[in-house]
Amino acid sequence: MATRKKRTVAQQFQAPAPDTKPKTVYQDEFQSNVSQKVENFGRQFDGKGKTILYGIAALAVLAVLIGIFTAWNRRSNAEAQTALGRAIETSQAQVTESPDPTNLSAKTFSTEKARSEAAVAEFQAVADKYDNPVKEKAQYFAAVNRLKLDRNAGILALTDLAKSSGEVGTLSKFALAQANAGDGKFDEAAALYQELAALANPILSKDSINFELAQIYQKQGKTTEAADLYYNIAKAASEAKDAEDKPVPMSQTAREAKDKLEQINPERAKEIVEPETPPLGGMPLGM
Repeated sequence: MATRKKRTVAQQFQAPAPDTKPKTVYQDEFQSNVSQKVENFGRQFDGKGKTILYGIAALAVLAVLIGIFTAWNRRSNAEAQTALGRAIETSQAQVTESPDPTNLSAKTFSTEKARSEAAVAEFQAVADKYDNPVKEKAQYFAAVNRLKLDRNAGILALTDLAKSSGEVGTLSKFALAQANAGDGKFDEAAALYQELAALANPILSKDSINFELAQIYQKQGKTTEAADLYYNIAKAASEAKDAEDKPVPMSQTAREAKDKLEQINPERAKEIVEPETPPLGGMPLGM
């Protein structure tokens, strides 16, 4: 798409081919006004008029080109995001053999394999057509869905994407860690989670990363390390306050961390007291 638009712009501003036949020159209102003002301005200068005229004309053409590129880039980004959104909808479509007859426009698939195949094809098409950042995001989603079709190919794709910096690199590393954990490669998974936990801004919640790491430690028999992580997650959440210094309800991850801690170290879990949820309306009961 970018190449086609660039060619169109070039054709608009290239000099006409030499021709001995008289030609009619067409200008829109904007071009006519700009040309007239530049010409009038140039006449005010003796000797330097044409030099200044050419410079201003060049700036006018540059402004038009920049305007065209900006408009194209805005449309291209919107189109790319829309295409990516459609592919994501496909990857999340319902898997059922009995589609809802009242919602025939909704995408459905009879098997997860069929859904993954369709999703991979759509994400790959987006990656092939558009540039970054949409390209990398599409590659990430394609790799995740490919895990269900060809696990080795999906892992290779995620390994390559995990080398990049930024959002896609972080998400790919997390997905790769989960894939390794699912394959019983706990050392590799733990190493990736540790890298993510050490990031200043990992994009993903650090509680989520540390919870996954704690589960790996449990599977490795590192009970003490796992208990420490579960405790830290749950304890911090139980003591969290909002801007008005009121207790904040514990997240689902924090509650699960407390439950896990109760299983492996009940005594330590007793130190964590979940904040009371205020009654509806924020007023104490009985008031």
